[in-house]
Amino acid sequence: MWDDAFPSFLIGLREGLEAGLIVSVLVATLVRSDRRARLPHVWTGVAAAIGLSLSFGAILTFTSANLSGKAQEAFGGTLSLIAVVFVTAMVFWMRRSARTFSGEIKQKVTAALGMGAGVLVVTSFLAVGREGLETALFLWTTAQAAGSSSGPLVGAAAGLLIAAALCWGLYRRVLHINLTKFFTITGIVLIVIAAGVLGYGLRDLQESTLLPGGTAYAFDLTAHLDPSSWYVTVVQGTLNLTPQMTWLQVCVYGAYLAVVMTLFVRGVRAVAPAPAPAPAPAPAKPATGTEPAPAPAQPESAAMTGKSESAATTGKSEPAATTGEPEPAPAQPESAAMTGKSESAATTGKSEPEPAATTAASQPEPTPAQPESVPPARPAAPALGSETKAPRRIPRWTVPVALVCVPALIAGIAIAASDGKPASSAQVIEVSAAHCGKGFSAPKPGRQTFQVRNTGSRTSEIYLIDPVSNAVYGEVEGIAPGTTRALIASVGTGSYAWRCVPNGGKAVTSAAVKVSAGGSTQAVLPVSAKDLAAPLASYRTYVDQGLTDLLAATRTLQDDIDANKLDQARKDWLTAHVRYASLGAAYGTFADFDAKINGRTAGLAGGVTDPAFTGFHRIEYGLWHGASAADLAPYAKRLTSDVDALRKDFPKQDFDPGDLPLRTHEILENTLHRELSGNADYGSGTELATTEANLQGTRELLNLLRPLVDKRNPEVTPAVDTWMQRTERLVRAQQGKDGTWTPLDRLSLADRQHLDGTLGQLLEQLAPIPDLLEIRKAA
Repeated sequence: MWDDAFPSFLIGLREGLEAGLIVSVLVATLVRSDRRARLPHVWTGVAAAIGLSLSFGAILTFTSANLSGKAQEAFGGTLSLIAVVFVTAMVFWMRRSARTFSGEIKQKVTAALGMGAGVLVVTSFLAVGREGLETALFLWTTAQAAGSSSGPLVGAAAGLLIAAALCWGLYRRVLHINLTKFFTITGIVLIVIAAGVLGYGLRDLQESTLLPGGTAYAFDLTAHLDPSSWYVTVVQGTLNLTPQMTWLQVCVYGAYLAVVMTLFVRGVRAVAPAPAPAPAPAPAKPATGTEPAPAPAQPESAAMTGKSESAATTGKSEPAATTGEPEPAPAQPESAAMTGKSESAATTGKSEPEPAATTAASQPEPTPAQPESVPPARPAAPALGSETKAPRRIPRWTVPVALVCVPALIAGIAIAASDGKPASSAQVIEVSAAHCGKGFSAPKPGRQTFQVRNTGSRTSEIYLIDPVSNAVYGEVEGIAPGTTRALIASVGTGSYAWRCVPNGGKAVTSAAVKVSAGGSTQAVLPVSAKDLAAPLASYRTYVDQGLTDLLAATRTLQDDIDANKLDQARKDWLTAHVRYASLGAAYGTFADFDAKINGRTAGLAGGVTDPAFTGFHRIEYGLWHGASAADLAPYAKRLTSDVDALRKDFPKQDFDPGDLPLRTHEILENTLHRELSGNADYGSGTELATTEANLQGTRELLNLLRPLVDKRNPEVTPAVDTWMQRTERLVRAQQGKDGTWTPLDRLSLADRQHLDGTLGQLLEQLAPIPDLLEIRKAA
């Protein structure tokens, strides 16, 4: 756990110190200007920023947990790259701003004081919120890389606690820290850690197939180094360097480290402070003897202590400003609390003595007498311990702070106490190419949660199977090395084993265990690409014949238009369009040809007049909106040409066998969203005819896949058949004896709702088929 804690400890320490210094400057500025009543506004903004950061971390965790395996890899990899950008910008910004950001915060607070309480709340919220969001993002990223949240959370908590202690010490003048050196050293270390996070993020994107080169390894030391050994774990936890890395990871890691580290080191040298000039000799004492002695150096910055320095530096009470409000102190290039330097010049309002190079004739003038028009000086503050303390009340900011901190504290303690391990009721299963199913024992009957941890060096697919029939009880897709994922399965009487399929490796099956108690459980026989080969070949034959028929129909439509027989063209248009719909085009079945042949105006800037609007719907719009045969002839000719090109290209098109089961659901899902919504009607009013054709195409696919579905769940297809028949009866009831169809907008509201509901129920019955026939490596 501790190896995973160091990167988070460092980010917690840095970001906590940045945020803490900002809060210290905010508080000190208000205290110094005698605006203590405004302190609750600062704490309200700080509490809101903390709440936003916690919420951001929760959103990232919840979003990732509800994504599929590849989507999780893509999500985590993208956020890792974003985290690297933020961390890189943060270390460069603090390198430049460490000496001046105290004065910048003072200026913002001074401006906010004159604009009301809300502006002060927003100022503190924005100042602290940025640090909080950066911390939440980086912690989430490091937790993903570690595969456990306990180490990063404990490290971050320790860093934040130490940062809080340092800020308190600086505020109370207990500590003097050279923050420029601190942020420089930690910045160098963070750049090295960020390079590792960048490599980890790129690996995630390769695992999700968003980036190529997932199997092009620059080195693979897994045969010589044990990934679970302590030294490999330490290096991987702190630097995100693994025994196996791709060329992309290595090249980007080295390039980032070389470029960013070089720029950072050059910047440090460029902003290094020049040596302080030699102190000038004390000026000659005026003859009159009225010049007061120089003010002694102060040991404490007013910005960090909130105490008035006027009396200490001049020996007199400071007169009040003519406006009745204390005049804000000018922004200083560097806070004394941050550098340990004296602020005597800043607090007395006088210049430091001239350097030795100044001419002897330049002597300081005696301090002029105070004009009588200045209001009387404010009484000096009472000595420490002499003031009467009013009864202390609970501050108003206690409630929001408690609401945010108490739940976070309880959650942190619970996670730390568990050491990041799952609850004792869940079995921890270690999986790898060498040890698949390590730690597996006979589970108890009922619904069980297994914590599956990938101790190997490759991303793997993990299955809980029946070793006799190869049926799958549960699966975890795309589990990365060093990560833990939950697998939930119902356990009953039968045999159970684990099957591990690493990317680019052979499947490994663990020893089987038997469960003799409990009822029967539902397992799914895995499907391979070979199982879908025969249905896919039959589907291709069906589409090939359909495209031949479609080409003949479109040529007939073209001949009608060329002969100016527009009434006949309307009938032949419907024949051709229905034939196309029955082929089951859905979500890119015919590649780019579908948009040319059956595209709509959605997304086209010119609408129906857009040059890209072609195909069946463009001709439909013209036939039912009074276009002439001459206007429609080019579109009819192009439609015939596109159909002919599709017919020739289809045998060469790649078709993923895994997409075939998806078509049983997607065809009618498109129908519900397009035809039955009226969005696909351009004047013909034949949406129900197209719906009937889509039902025909779905039935054709279902018949091809029926043997595979029935073998895995015989209850699915009877229910589908029942609702398919009900939907077809409702649709065909709207076709007249002469073959014409009732337009959708002429149906009563009750009929439309009945049709939509019936088709929706049919989709519910079809939904299990893609899951039942999903191609699994367990096969």
